[in-house]
Amino acid sequence: MDNGSSDILKQVRKIEIKTRGLSNDIFAGHYHSAFKGRGMAFSEVREYRAGDDVRDIDWNVTARSRNPHIKVYEEERELTMMLLVDVSGSRTFGTAEKLKKNIITEIAAVLAFSATENNDKVGCIFFSDRIEKFIPPKKGRSHILMIIRELIEFTPQNAGTSLSEPLKYLTNVIKKRCTAFLLSDFMYPEDDRKGFEDSLKIASSKHDIVAVQVYDRRDAELPDIGIVEVQDAETGTKQWVDTSLRAVREGYRRAWSERSARTAATLNRCRVDNVSAATDEDYVKTLIKLFKKR
Repeated sequence: MDNGSSDILKQVRKIEIKTRGLSNDIFAGHYHSAFKGRGMAFSEVREYRAGDDVRDIDWNVTARSRNPHIKVYEEERELTMMLLVDVSGSRTFGTAEKLKKNIITEIAAVLAFSATENNDKVGCIFFSDRIEKFIPPKKGRSHILMIIRELIEFTPQNAGTSLSEPLKYLTNVIKKRCTAFLLSDFMYPEDDRKGFEDSLKIASSKHDIVAVQVYDRRDAELPDIGIVEVQDAETGTKQWVDTSLRAVREGYRRAWSERSARTAATLNRCRVDNVSAATDEDYVKTLIKLFKKR
């Protein structure tokens, strides 16, 4: 075994020890109550009653009948979790102790082990501005460890981002209802915005989609450190920026805020639960917050 493989195995083992411990101690119960029963087999439609979950409203039937109706599900014994993982160039950015890639890997591992505790299948879609890799859903520890290894060492063909591509692929490939986590920094190009919303609308009507944004503080604001050369990790474009100018820092912060607000509005319109975690934050609290929202 060469040193590279040995290092990868050490990293896999380290992540397994940390994330499996979190899954066993904290998340298994939360995951079960939050998601068990959300990935259900459709049974029938009936009129809405007080106390029913509004997320189960069938809007098409409601519009036709002019009375609220909800979808009724029968719980499936075996559920499937799909991890839609952003492997674009921007994931390698990070100014805290960890890169966005590291946090995404750990969150994915925690979710995967939580699903395994419930005897659910776990699959993975790696995406940039194309589908980079598809790992079909399977059960078992060895399968999860293979996914973690891929998360650590996978090298994408492309550096760009398209959020519509993994959602369209999910809709086409996974036919039974599943719980799908979209793990990304959500730094996608403007020309993908309509495609993202359209594909999210279709995917969320068939699956239980959850969005988890992982970002770095420097994605949101620039420090005052004088003139610096910055490079777009996805396009390779370089430019000099004078961070000492307040207008520059304010423009950068405003652009981030507007982008975040547009993304949040899209997720909310499609009724997709979502949370954000910074690279210097404790993602455990973020995931517990997500589970309690449900």
